[in-house]
Amino acid sequence: MTAGDNQIPFLDLTGVNREVADEVRTGWDEIVRTARFVGGAAVTRFEAEWAQYCGTEYAVGVANGTDALHLVLRGLGIGPGDEVVVPANTFVATVEAVVLAGAVPRFADVDERTLLVTADTLKAAVTPATKALIPVHLYGQMPDLTAIAALADDLGLMLVEDAAQAHGATWDGRRAGSFGRAACFSFYPGKNLGAFGDAGAVVTSDARLVELLLSMRDHGRAQNAVGGHFRHDVLGTNSRLDALQAVVLSAKLKRLDEWNASRRRLRAVYAERIDPAAATLVDELEGSAGSCHLAVVQVDDRDRVRADLAAEGIGTGIHYAAPCHLMAPYAEHATGELPVVEAAAGRLLSLPMFPHLGTQDAERVADRLNAVVARTSR
Repeated sequence: MTAGDNQIPFLDLTGVNREVADEVRTGWDEIVRTARFVGGAAVTRFEAEWAQYCGTEYAVGVANGTDALHLVLRGLGIGPGDEVVVPANTFVATVEAVVLAGAVPRFADVDERTLLVTADTLKAAVTPATKALIPVHLYGQMPDLTAIAALADDLGLMLVEDAAQAHGATWDGRRAGSFGRAACFSFYPGKNLGAFGDAGAVVTSDARLVELLLSMRDHGRAQNAVGGHFRHDVLGTNSRLDALQAVVLSAKLKRLDEWNASRRRLRAVYAERIDPAAATLVDELEGSAGSCHLAVVQVDDRDRVRADLAAEGIGTGIHYAAPCHLMAPYAEHATGELPVVEAAAGRLLSLPMFPHLGTQDAERVADRLNAVVARTSR
């Protein structure tokens, strides 16, 4: 669905893609001319740009955000016998990566106002076997990374940011990706910085980790060594960032701050216009400037409200319908109830949010939400 004809889609990528189309075509023509489809100048250029943007020394492009998490955990030596604390209300990839690395996820509850982990909820899930914390910047909003980083330091734990939804978000003036030992990003097309397919990256200032990741993403090949192409010194995989996607990401990065500013203006419309008696907009911490990847409310009778909005031409989403600790592949790792996560799951509704959504469209969404909830509450 695209905006127009009285329809308001949940997501419409035509506007952002139209802005970069000419620059992408020019870059792709150069890739076709040189046949540097894997690696090459386009990838190294984007990696340097993304590291500088995030405030880290390095960025390593990979095939997707899930691989970014998985490879970072393995690169940090996390595996069998280790535990990693994660929020239960994240996209499944966060937990999936922990299990793929051979470690055990420990699930944390979240703050009921922001739905973000806190230092206290993370600490409550820590055991003697815990080796790392993965705070998730859910919906593009950052938790209190100052307190969480201090907790990691106090307990001697590694901190890995899952920043897959937080391109350009900040906490206390510092960008997502600059707090942890490493941070992982997805560039799935619907993200604030989205490729034309799957792509991801790790940012870090740890030179040793970078050396490992460069090898691991390329079948474990030895880097910069004699005979390196046929030397495989570590267990690796095939997770390289395509040059074609790097061209797209470099073009879009130039516009990311402008697009994020548009998202924040739209969120402000929702915050002002939605009746708090009808629905509760997931809050943002003071000191945070989120990327507003999603605009999520909690609302009673969610499925009926969603159906009524759809009947009026308004698209919505659900992020996420089931907490990870209740999913079949991960339920064995659940150690108890997580009341905030579980109570919120059936009430979450994601409203339209993309940079080219008009202010009047956002106002209409809020007004119709108020009206639909009032009607279904009778």
